Amino acid sequence: MQLKNDRYLRALARQPVDCTPVWMMRQAGRYLPEYKATRAEAGDFMSLCKNADLACEVTLQPLRRYALDAAILFSDILTIPDAMGLGLYFEAGEGPKFERPIQSAADVDAIGIPDPEQELGYVMNAVRTIRKNLNGDVPLIGFSGSPWTLATYMIEGGSSKAFTKIKKMAFAEPAVLHRLLDKIADSVILYLNAQIAAGAQSVMVFDTWGGVLSPRDYQEFSLQYMHKIVDGLTREAEGRRVPVTLFTKNGGMWLEQIAATGCDAVGLDWTIDIADAKRRVGDKVALQGNMDPSMLYAPPARIEQEVAHILQGFGQGSGHVFNLGHGIHLDVPPEHAGVFVDAVHRLSKPYHQG
Repeated sequence: MQLKNDRYLRALARQPVDCTPVWMMRQAGRYLPEYKATRAEAGDFMSLCKNADLACEVTLQPLRRYALDAAILFSDILTIPDAMGLGLYFEAGEGPKFERPIQSAADVDAIGIPDPEQELGYVMNAVRTIRKNLNGDVPLIGFSGSPWTLATYMIEGGSSKAFTKIKKMAFAEPAVLHRLLDKIADSVILYLNAQIAAGAQSVMVFDTWGGVLSPRDYQEFSLQYMHKIVDGLTREAEGRRVPVTLFTKNGGMWLEQIAATGCDAVGLDWTIDIADAKRRVGDKVALQGNMDPSMLYAPPARIEQEVAHILQGFGQGSGHVFNLGHGIHLDVPPEHAGVFVDAVHRLSKPYHQG
């Protein structure tokens, strides 16, 4: 089926577009009243993820409100560790937790690599359902957490501020952590390739916690495993390239190394100036980003001013997918998200003429 709107895929390939494409991290989510109603119907978060029809519904909700240029699969980065048998659960107000965190070499050896169509079949069912219901309107993005980021949750047993348990393993028992990261990387390759086979037209790897590492340790414990994933991905399906975007939060100092992995695009958070990022990576990769999500609390005129500033920073031509520098906050007024999306399309047109 021909895509009716392929500007997102074209921008990732640095091909000409009529205006800069835009989507929002966490666009299907808690800031929308219709999402809250669907989640209440599902009962809890993981039940929502595991019900293909409801996961499809929340994926499509933001597209009904806004002229977004891509849909992103509604799921969670912790599906892989959950499928490895670590016992994922959610504490109200505290986020995800694991009943059986990884604490030793024996724990690492005991976990297997999940079969994406078996233990993670509900994700593939959601991808197939969403793809069918999108009806070619916009492309569908699949995603995974990075090996380092998934390992932080698996070892810490949940969210962390200081990451002492995983860093203890990294520095006291590096061989054990490398065995775990290797298993996770193999799992992510299978998982993302299964999403592509099920209909995802682009994939993204979220390295939320790579930025807590030193430059040398980032290379060793995070980037080399994302590089392995990029090397292992299906890069063509349905007669066109399947682009991969790598996003390390607080990873602005490593842009050149991320771009050298062979990925198609590098995600930027808001702590880096996009003009500087473009100077550093040239036309090697597309860039995604990078407005501070908190800017959506501002009055509409200020949101538009910020969009104009970022567009000016990137300058003429294709290769920019506009996004927030991280996920949209849950208490942002939905109409402010609409102002943001419309401003990107309207204000970017002059940068794509001629």
